[in-house]
Amino acid sequence: MQQNEITALFDQLAPHYDSQWQKMAPIRNTTELLVDAIFANLPSQARILCVGSGTGSEIIHMANQYPGWHFTAVEPSAAMMAQCQKKLRGSNLQHRCHCHQGYLQSLTDDQPYDAATAILVSQFITDTQQRSDFFQTIAQHLTSDGILVSCDLSANLASPQDQDLLEKWFKVMQTANMGSDDIEQMRTLYQKDLAIIPDPKMRELITQSGFEQTTLFLQAGLIKGWYSRKARPTAH
Repeated sequence: MQQNEITALFDQLAPHYDSQWQKMAPIRNTTELLVDAIFANLPSQARILCVGSGTGSEIIHMANQYPGWHFTAVEPSAAMMAQCQKKLRGSNLQHRCHCHQGYLQSLTDDQPYDAATAILVSQFITDTQQRSDFFQTIAQHLTSDGILVSCDLSANLASPQDQDLLEKWFKVMQTANMGSDDIEQMRTLYQKDLAIIPDPKMRELITQSGFEQTTLFLQAGLIKGWYSRKARPTAH
């Protein structure tokens, strides 16, 4: 799936995105709870980069938790960004968030960020080098000890155990008001258009893209989450 196709897909999903996935909110709530702990020692005036910000739910949660933080939302889907801006205005948080409608590569902000999130984003980058470049670009936007939280679908789909887990995951997704046709479309998407790789390879990919101390902190079905610190320059 090309970038324009992904953007078009999320443009289509945007108006009903939050309501459709509401029944899977416990996974989002658990992720937010753990990310709060990971980010707990950030500066009181921290700058947070949210790549693939979607409708802005994670920004609103963090903004309510940490009233001194400021955010940059990066989202290529115009419809998703419109929903995000609407929610920010509704929460009176628009003054604390810069909204960049486009891809990360086009973000020109030179001031470094204390932390970044990329929640269910890199899995859409099926080319390994481009996926590595994605994480490297995030690292370039971080302070010298900046933190990355990244969550993606991750599994070894060649193993019987993870194939069984995949079937359980589709059962979970059926709670999100998905019919049998929708599930079959998701099966096709998972097989052809998503870069679902095992945990060790995902950890290695992040670490080799400018990070260190990559730690698994979450598994919820097929979703796994890692946190990492920007790698320190190698002494010569």
